[in-house]
Amino acid sequence: MQDRKVNPYIIALTVMLPTFMVLMDTSIVTVALSYMAGPLSVTTDDATWTLTVYLAASGIILPITGFLGNKFGRKNYFLISIIGFTVSSFLCGIAPTLDLLLLFRAIQGFAGGGLQPISQAILMESFPLEKRAQAMSIFSIGVIFAPILGPVIGGWIVDSYSWRWMFLINVPFGILATIMTLMFIFDPPYAKANKTLKLDYAALSFIAIGIGALQVMLDRGQEDDWFNSNFIVILALLSFFFISMFLIKNYFSDKPIIRMSLLKDRNYAIATLAMFFWDFCFLLH
Repeated sequence: MQDRKVNPYIIALTVMLPTFMVLMDTSIVTVALSYMAGPLSVTTDDATWTLTVYLAASGIILPITGFLGNKFGRKNYFLISIIGFTVSSFLCGIAPTLDLLLLFRAIQGFAGGGLQPISQAILMESFPLEKRAQAMSIFSIGVIFAPILGPVIGGWIVDSYSWRWMFLINVPFGILATIMTLMFIFDPPYAKANKTLKLDYAALSFIAIGIGALQVMLDRGQEDDWFNSNFIVILALLSFFFISMFLIKNYFSDKPIIRMSLLKDRNYAIATLAMFFWDFCFLLH
């Protein structure tokens, strides 16, 4: 539980707000690719890189979220992520060229990728054991409805205003989430910054390249005819090599970035495997 007494339902609202914002942003852009292409003087295919870059950056940061939270402190990392996502959303909204838009989308992905797991960690510790199922039910409202509302809101925005407002709309919500985090979120002693943690730059490089290549491969595969494309083949080889190198380096590290030993817990392993198959089936659909 947190050091200071704060109504857990206020905490639930606080952590749900940035998660809702990030998940909605992930789906809202899909409806505006053709609207973005014209003003930026690019093709619709070029505009799809705004999705690919964001997903790749988000995929890179997600596995190391726990380590970063321990390194910098959970609240600090949560706050930095919200601010980073908000600022990069504003920059995306005013980006004059596709190249700058892709850069800001990458920053947005790096900032937003870790918000959901950190939100869940804060939420679960803010409620007593007997009310955690209720807490997750509340949290699931944002998780479920954000991807549903994203295309609807995105379509309304691009029809009524401009594609730029798909990003600018995040700014007031991000400011509100920042204020609420400063007011209501406090780290327990074990979640404060641990400055003694050493960052394994080699392992970090391996997982960044491996996950990034894998995400781009999965996102671009259908458009590039999968393994009939040399580009996709190269990405597949890169992802296999660097993810394998990371697993080896991480296994023998005294301070692993990802604690694979957690998979020894049967319930955790089964839940992780179930989520993998659920996401895989969702992707195929």
